[in-house]
Amino acid sequence: MLYYVAALWIAAIVLLANQPRQEVNRWAAFFLFSSGVGGLTALLEPDGFIPASFEPIIQSFNHTMSPYGVLVFCIVYTRQQIDPLKLRYLKLGLLLPPLASVIQVILSHEHRIDFGLLLVWTATYYFISCYLLIRAYAQEINPYRRRSLLITAMIMVPTLLGVMLLINVGSLLFPGYDFFQYVSLLIVYSFGVGLICVFVYGVLGMRLKVERDPMDRTMEAVSTGTSLLNHTLKNEIGKIALSTENVKQMLLPNQGAVLTQLGIITQASEHLLAMTERIQQQTKELVLKVQPIRLDQLIEELVQREQEMLDSHGIEVKLHIRQRPWLLIDPVHVTEAAGNLLRNAVEAAPGDGVIELTVDAGRRGAVVSVKDYGDGIPDGLQARVFEPFYSTKKDKRSNYGLGLSYAYHVMKKSGGSIGLQSRQGEGTEVSLYFPRRVLIRLAGRGEE
Repeated sequence: MLYYVAALWIAAIVLLANQPRQEVNRWAAFFLFSSGVGGLTALLEPDGFIPASFEPIIQSFNHTMSPYGVLVFCIVYTRQQIDPLKLRYLKLGLLLPPLASVIQVILSHEHRIDFGLLLVWTATYYFISCYLLIRAYAQEINPYRRRSLLITAMIMVPTLLGVMLLINVGSLLFPGYDFFQYVSLLIVYSFGVGLICVFVYGVLGMRLKVERDPMDRTMEAVSTGTSLLNHTLKNEIGKIALSTENVKQMLLPNQGAVLTQLGIITQASEHLLAMTERIQQQTKELVLKVQPIRLDQLIEELVQREQEMLDSHGIEVKLHIRQRPWLLIDPVHVTEAAGNLLRNAVEAAPGDGVIELTVDAGRRGAVVSVKDYGDGIPDGLQARVFEPFYSTKKDKRSNYGLGLSYAYHVMKKSGGSIGLQSRQGEGTEVSLYFPRRVLIRLAGRGEE
């Protein structure tokens, strides 16, 4: 029993220590902590650390908060598109049945747990949790996140259904029977699958997620910093411009060399301001204005707009339109995100090279992929390419390392995701994945 409690609580501590600000980690830790409470009472009560009459009350915390915690975790983890205020109310509403069950235990004679009442709502919570995980996996189009969802479902679904049958149904049918020996097998199964995935894919198949979670806080910090910098520079450049004009009026007409230097100061100040404004545009908090858009048309127009740039680099774009989906997206931000991928591919492609641009869609959503055949990105650097101001390009004078950060930001706001696959010597492919919920329909033949 001690190993059972220790394993669950150590896992909770690891999750909180890894990313304490991530809501997914907090709810996962809450679920693991509440699951371990039941085992703790079995250790403390026989030794007299807690009165025997208190054991059912503490056990009720385990029986009620575990299904509540796992349901909220699944809602957050599967990225249900719920308004933040409504989500807050939903969490409070879902807390009512657990609180009612705890009150029932406190008020009942000898603090007995009513497993019949408990089963009514806990079974619902467990079934909804499993449904959310399975549905998210079935609908996910990003292969990396799809793998992560599959592994998480493989760990959680059998465990949740097994726990419900053994503890909730079993305790109702066979009161007083000790099911821990069977529940422990489920825990061993969960940790066994998890440990295998540590070596194969990363914990819960979420290695990529762990690497990218700090992006949210980084983008927020960068956005705030560039806004302050832009505001400060505008004020200071305004002072420089005013002082420059005053000095010009004080100079004699024959002092052309001084006027030239003042002109250089003015140009440098304006360039500095333009640079910070460009950075701010790429890092500021996005406000999407969604509307129905044909994704293939948006990409075709992007290629036409960038044709001069493509010609100047001797790049040929092979456009593969496999489906013509209508999506509910922000055309401005999505065009800019896809444009960043295209420009990155042009800079990575060898002279007179080829870039393949693909638009596809299916029942799980839509995808835009940009593939170059350049040198590729070394394995050790792939995790960093989404960091703001980081770039693998040699010429960094006009490149701020914000293209992929911005694209990541746009896709997250759109409810989708971004994926990168690269091999040295073979090239890089970056994909924008749009979820099924923004897919309106596929274009008919009359819309070709």
